[in-house]
Formats: sequence, C-alpha cells, structure tokens
Amino acid sequence: MKDKALVLFRKLYRLKDKIAFYPALLAITGLVFTYLMIYLEERGISEYLLDVFPSLVINNTETARSLLTTFISGLISIMVFSFSMVMILLNQASSNFSPRLLPGLISNRRHQIVLGIYIATILYCIFILVYIEPDSDKYQLPGFAVLFSILFMVSCLAAFIYFIHSISQEIQINNIMDKIFNISKTRMLYLIDNEKYNKDDFAETDSWKAYNSRRSGYLQNVSAEKIAKIAKEKEAKIDIVVIKGLFISEKNTLFKCENELDDETLDRIHEHFDFSKSEFIEDNYVLAFKQITEVAVKAMSPGINDPGTALNAIDYLSQLFSLRIKKKDKSLSYIDDLAYVSMATVDFKDLIFQVMAELRTYCKHDVIIVEKLLTMLLHLKKMIGVENKTYQTIIDEEIDSLISDAEDAITNKRDINFIKSIS
Repeated sequence: MKDKALVLFRKLYRLKDKIAFYPALLAITGLVFTYLMIYLEERGISEYLLDVFPSLVINNTETARSLLTTFISGLISIMVFSFSMVMILLNQASSNFSPRLLPGLISNRRHQIVLGIYIATILYCIFILVYIEPDSDKYQLPGFAVLFSILFMVSCLAAFIYFIHSISQEIQINNIMDKIFNISKTRMLYLIDNEKYNKDDFAETDSWKAYNSRRSGYLQNVSAEKIAKIAKEKEAKIDIVVIKGLFISEKNTLFKCENELDDETLDRIHEHFDFSKSEFIEDNYVLAFKQITEVAVKAMSPGINDPGTALNAIDYLSQLFSLRIKKKDKSLSYIDDLAYVSMATVDFKDLIFQVMAELRTYCKHDVIIVEKLLTMLLHLKKMIGVENKTYQTIIDEEIDSLISDAEDAITNKRDINFIKSIS
C-alpha cells in the first residue's frame, strides 16, 4: 500500500507540468470563493455594509449588471489575445530555435497562473451576474460581491500587463538558453553533491537475469532509492540498464537482477519507473545539452543564419561540460554503505561526441565557430588536468576530428593555419 501511495503521489506531482494544472486549480478556487460570497450575501452582508460602510456596496441593479457584463466580455477578449500571443511564441520558438523547447515553454508556471486568474474572474463574474435578481431592491442586491468583481478585474489588468512583459522576455533566445542552463546546472550540482560511487562496489552483470519493460515511452524518472529498498529486502542487487531520457519500447530490457524475482516484487519495481511522451530538463540534464546544441545548429542553418546565437550556445555548452566532468559516469544507490542499485547514465565520451558530431557537421565551414569550439575543448582539457588520462584522450579525439572536418570544409589556407595555431 505504501508503494502504491508513493506512485500515486508522483503521478499527482507530475500534473504540475501540464498546461491546464494551475488554471484548473485557480478556477476551482474562484468557484469556491464565488459560493462563499453567495453564502455571505444570503446572510445579509451587503445589507449590513450598506448601513455601516455604504461606499463599499454597489446598490444599483443596472450598474451592477452592466459592470459584470462588461467585465465578462472584456476578460474573454483579453484572454484570447494573451494566449494567441503564446501560440505565436511557440510557433516562433519551434521554427527558429528547436521543437524540443516547446515542453519547457508550455509548462511556464507564470503564464499558467495568469490564465488561471482570467478564468477564475470570468467564472466569478458569471455566477454573481446570474445571482442578481432583476427586480431586487438595494438590500437584496449582492453589492459587496460586485465590489469584489471590480477588484478582481483590476488584478486581471495587472496580470495582463505582467504577461506582456513576460512574453516579451520569453521570446528572446538568450533568456531561453539561460533558463535551460540554470535548470540543468541545478540538476547536475544536486547529482554531484549527492553521488557516491566506487567501481568495486558493483559486480559484472552480464550473467544476471534480464527483465523487460512493460511500457513504452521516454524513461522520465526512476526512484532508485525505493528500488534499492526492495533490493535490500530480497538481498539482491539490481542493474538498471536503460539510460534515463531515452525512448523505450515494450519488451526492451529495463533492468537486470542477480536473483530471479517473483511477480509481486516485479510489480513493485516497475511501479517506480515513470514514463512520459515528453522530456523535461528537471529530470534529465542531458536534455539541456541536446536543446542548446540544436539551437546552435538551427542558428547556423541558411534560413536563420545567426552565428551570434551559435556562439552564445557554445558558451553555455562550455559551462555545462565544465560541470559534467565533475560527475561520475556511473550512478549507484546505497543503503548502509552497501550498493544495491546501479543506474546507467550517458557517459562523458558519448555525451561530448553527440554534441560535437552535430556541431562539426553543420558548423565546420565557419572559421569563427570552429575557433570557438576549439577554445571550448581546450578549456575543458585544461580543467580536467593531466591526471585524468581517459578524459584527456576523449577531448584530444574530438579536437582532431574537428580540425580534420574543418580542413575538408574550409579552402582558405590562412584560415586553416589560424585554426591549427589555436590547437
């Protein structure tokens, strides 16, 4: 029961990434407040305030109905205009930068809250309008509730002004890349601070029993700590062979175990694998490398032709790689200093190859971009130090490949000599 409760909690937690989560939450809050105001009106709050603070009460039926009708129609127009701009932003980001950026832009919490404020105010005004009786006198009119509709409308106008400012910032590629970098940096620093790894703590797993995935989709998250507790109960070790963030089909090997597991235990373990049809950097920092690389590649395409953005993207990649070299290529989950779960990760060699392969293919003809890439690689090589021979060799291979591709793509000998002088 405890495992199922945790799984349910994780699923509910994932709802916050949906575009409708915060609007729905605020809409429900608006409805609850509406019925609270109706309850207070039934108890005679407007009649009381009309005698004590008459300036707080709208005591004219036609004025109240006109205000509420105007608010409803105006707010619907504002909402349509606001989120037409969101669609324009998403279309521009997809065509000019990368389609991979869309999940992050759609899940922008601030824009969702603005939409929720609009919807909550519209619902409030509609229900208060319906509550007004055509022939009611000033003591029956929900004047205090109408006053709140004015306050909510002012809040919506403030939210609209904020939204215009926010959307103008969101559409700038530098802000998009900065947001991606900061999220990925936070995730990597967390992993680096909490990782504990000793290569002798986990045996070879080639002969272990393999278990296949029961679902398909992107492996979004794995609760390694919970799986480690199950492994400890069964006095076994588990090796998760699939890299988080990759797409998995059904019947693909998901994990291995040194012992054969019963069906009940397998059900418990499978519950701690979360699959999704989309990817988020908060769960997988590797996605940040992919997104920023695609921004650089798209910027260098003939249709966009924006080398400045590509140079900025390489700067961000350089900072991300500087953090990545501090992380181990393998992740283990411990309980009482014993390793029970091993998780496959994208190692440094594969990660830098995937990034450089794309950039070399589409940017090798540009001398300035090649110079920037060489500077990045040499900076990483210097940070690694001579004691890490493996990483040194990996970077040397990438430098040689980059110079070789540049020699094939660039015909000017002076440019080639300039590139070689850097390395």
